[in-house]
Amino acid sequence: MATATIIDGKHIAAKLRAVVATHVAKLKKEYNLVPGLAVLLVGEDPASQIYVRNKGWQALDVGMNSFQYTLPETVSLTELLKYINDLNQDHNVNGILVQLPLPKQIDTEMVIEMIAVSKDIDGFHPLNAGLLVLGGVGMIPCTPMGCLMLLKQYLGKLASMHAVILGRSNIVGKPMATMLLRENCTVTIAHSYTREIAEECRRADILVSAVGNPQIVKGDWLKPGSTVIDVGINRISTQYPYIMDKLVGDVDFASAIKVAGAITPVPGGVGPMTIACLLLNTLIATCRQNGISEPKIKLP
Repeated sequence: MATATIIDGKHIAAKLRAVVATHVAKLKKEYNLVPGLAVLLVGEDPASQIYVRNKGWQALDVGMNSFQYTLPETVSLTELLKYINDLNQDHNVNGILVQLPLPKQIDTEMVIEMIAVSKDIDGFHPLNAGLLVLGGVGMIPCTPMGCLMLLKQYLGKLASMHAVILGRSNIVGKPMATMLLRENCTVTIAHSYTREIAEECRRADILVSAVGNPQIVKGDWLKPGSTVIDVGINRISTQYPYIMDKLVGDVDFASAIKVAGAITPVPGGVGPMTIACLLLNTLIATCRQNGISEPKIKLP
C-alpha cells in the first residue's frame, strides 16, 4: 500500500531562513539597517521559555538583532502595556511579539491592540486582520502563512481546490480560510458545531487541522490523495516502550499516511515554518518602516 509524501517543514523552513538571511545582509550593506525582533514573555512556563529562546537564536542566526524580555507572572496590565509602548517607540525594534497565552489578570485583546500595527509581526492586531480580509497590505499571521507556503511548495497552484479548515480561531482558522480564498480555493470552515464533520473532511482536497485535539482526525476522515496540513501540537503520555510525554498533532498520523497524498508531521511540519515566517515578517516590517521595497520571496 502506498503511503503519503511527508512534507518536510524543517527543510522548507531552513530554505526560507536562508533567503531571509540574504535580504537581511543586503539591508545592512545598502542601508546600514539591522532588523530588530523583540519578544515579551510573561511568566516562566518551560515550554514558552524554550520557544522564545528558539525565536531569539534563529533571529540572530539570520543576522537580526534579538531583544528578549521576561516579566513576572504577576505583572499588571498597566506595566505590560508600558513595556509595549516603550518598544513601539524604540527605533531599533522593528517587530514585537508577545508570547501567548497570557496570565488571567491580563486582557489579551488590549495587549494585542497596544502593539503598533507596523510592528505587529504576529498579524493579530484588528487592523491587520481587517486588511487581510479586505485584500489590503498588512502583516499576515505567521502560522497560516507557513501553511500556505507548504501547500504551494507541494501543490503549486491551489485554484479550484476544495479546502476544509478544522478550527475557527483568530490565530489560525479564520486567517487560513481567508488566505485560501485569496488563492481561489473553495473553502469550508468546520468546527465543534459542524454536523457530520468527518463527511466534510472527506470532501477536502486540502485539509488544514487547527483544533488542538490530539489525533481526532482519522485516516477514514480523509479523501484519498488529499493534502493534510496538521497545525495541532498536543502533548500526550504514552506507556510504550516506557512512560513518556510525546508530541502529536490533530491528525492520527499512522492511519492518515495510508490515505493522504501528502501530510505534515508533528513535530517537524508547521512549527518550524511558523518561526521562519516570523523572521520574514520582521524583515518585511523593517522595509516598510523605512520606505524600502519589501523583498519578493521565492524559495529555491
